[in-house]
Amino acid sequence: MPVNLTLNAISMMLAGDVNLKPLVQVVDLKQIGTAQERYRFLISDSVSSQHAMLATQLNDRVKNGLVKKGSVIQLIDYICSEVQKRKIIVVLNMEIIIPQCEIIGNPTMLTDLTQKAFPTGSSMQSAGAGYNNPGTINHGSSMQSFQPPLNGRNQASTMHSFQPTSNSQNQGNNMQSFRSTLNAQNQGNSHVTSFQPTVQPPYRPPPNYKNHGAIMKNEAPARIIPITALNPYQGRWAIKARVTAKGDLRRYNNARGDGKVFSFDLLDSDGGEIRVTCFNAVVDQFYEVIEVGRVYLVSKGSLKPAQKNFNHLKNEWEIFLESTSTVDLCPDEDGSIPQQQFSFKPISEIENAENNSIFDVIGMVTSINPSITILRKNGMETQRRILNLKDGSGRSIELTLWGDFCNKEGQKLQEILDSGDFPVLAVKAGKVSDFSGKSLGTISSSQLFINPGIPEAHGLKDWFDRGGQNAVSISISKDIMAGGSKNEIRKTVAEIRHEGLGRSDKPDWVTVCASLIFIKTGSFCYTACPLMIGDRQCNKKVTRSGNSRWQCDRCNQEFDECDYRYLLQVQIQDHTGVTWVTAFQESGEEILGCSAKEMYLLNEVPDDNRFSAIVRSRLFQQYLFRLKIKEETYGDEQRVKMTVVKADMVDYSTQSRYLLDMMSKSPRY
Repeated sequence: MPVNLTLNAISMMLAGDVNLKPLVQVVDLKQIGTAQERYRFLISDSVSSQHAMLATQLNDRVKNGLVKKGSVIQLIDYICSEVQKRKIIVVLNMEIIIPQCEIIGNPTMLTDLTQKAFPTGSSMQSAGAGYNNPGTINHGSSMQSFQPPLNGRNQASTMHSFQPTSNSQNQGNNMQSFRSTLNAQNQGNSHVTSFQPTVQPPYRPPPNYKNHGAIMKNEAPARIIPITALNPYQGRWAIKARVTAKGDLRRYNNARGDGKVFSFDLLDSDGGEIRVTCFNAVVDQFYEVIEVGRVYLVSKGSLKPAQKNFNHLKNEWEIFLESTSTVDLCPDEDGSIPQQQFSFKPISEIENAENNSIFDVIGMVTSINPSITILRKNGMETQRRILNLKDGSGRSIELTLWGDFCNKEGQKLQEILDSGDFPVLAVKAGKVSDFSGKSLGTISSSQLFINPGIPEAHGLKDWFDRGGQNAVSISISKDIMAGGSKNEIRKTVAEIRHEGLGRSDKPDWVTVCASLIFIKTGSFCYTACPLMIGDRQCNKKVTRSGNSRWQCDRCNQEFDECDYRYLLQVQIQDHTGVTWVTAFQESGEEILGCSAKEMYLLNEVPDDNRFSAIVRSRLFQQYLFRLKIKEETYGDEQRVKMTVVKADMVDYSTQSRYLLDMMSKSPRY
């Protein structure tokens, strides 16, 4: 079956016609780029050909083999952009007409056609400028490029007579070349014997925007395009989208000086999402303008690759606003843009997720802890609140709320649970942590929705009320002891050894339930400097000076009395093995029940058995030892050192609940 491609499609698209919807053929196809996969076309209208770029949202059509060399396609939506002084057609949407067929015609790159039509001796610039009167060619104009006639009927008709008004040799040469080019273009369509120019109006380039495009301030209209169609090869663009999240205003300091930054996320009616970032003076321009939930028309920003370490949206680009950018509030008349877009995953999928992954999850809140104050590494205080989520996947998970989430959404969830009801909670952009099992935590771009009016929430609530509340659900935050503190990872003595804990760059923190079976009493404490350095005690080991006073080499001072601090070497044992641990001052007091100075004085009294009695009373007692495990160097030898950070006598009621919980999680139970 013969295929008729759209005549003059290439020249018309390059001239700016974006409403043509032409039928073209793919005559070449190749992949470009590695980090960001893109495909470049060479498309043809059977006479001319031109380079085109495929929008990334259409990549799957090439990967699936639907589009290949020889495919006939219809361009539904496209733009023409200039990149490095070359025009490229960016294909935003297309339909596949014929998956593959033979190459139609003998297409030539349009720039090559121009050189053949008008040799170096010619001074023509515009094909439209040369036709002022019928039968007359204006040689006074400087024509250099040729655009084929836009009227396809002229090509198909037979041309009869040509009578130039001048007999100069240059005219004859130029027209002979012009006639040869037309013959080459119309080969197979009709027999051209002569040329009769027709009357044409002065050339006017067609508009490069659609009539329904949005009107920007005091400028030519810019096309509103989908977020998924944005790419760096475009010149003018505008997107209409709703703000779904707005980050906090953050200040930073680097080699360039102080600065400030904030970001917000946009969602359009096609489901495309993208992050917008503003720096410094642009922050002052737009921070107060942006409101979550409102719809805006955004234009004149620059596109850069998204930083995936901080940007969780499924878009390879990110918009950076500039001082010339525009952000205009739009009325949300038809409500075609959703308020929010979720990509929910069941809790069971988080169990195998990588650390720091971003997830959307929805679940029933079954319990919530009070909010507590936490001191961050930077010395600032913040609030933390932990709750439990459960869904129909047979798994539950801990969600940690940080900062303002504790007092706003956290307090509301607490009130609902106190009233005897169980709320549905949808979490947008929760961050996965594997520090103690798998858990989720809020970040600056997280959003929480309590009892949202979405189908997933209604279905989950119905499941919970019909028996899901009592269904067995295994917690994937399984390393947390029931009734214990957050981040308390339980390990056995054998697991510490077999897992090689402490041999990484950072120390490991674990809790071991074990019995104390031996205490070294020969050197259970040391003499320490009692002087204060700022708000802290020196605690450096001191020695006797010649005059029976104590001397600290660090403080370079002498004093009459020293302090005594624990340096206990104890052996602990559980059902898997035995190991040595070291307990310093505070943890030593928790083990022995009195200060190091008291024990030292008791040990100095002859024939006093109180020291030995205290030591014996602690043997074979069960403790929960909170351990810091880190490899250290002693001479030329590497040793793993386990330090007791905290030692608590076992509460057997809490320990029983922990063991029962572990049994319920066992697959053999």
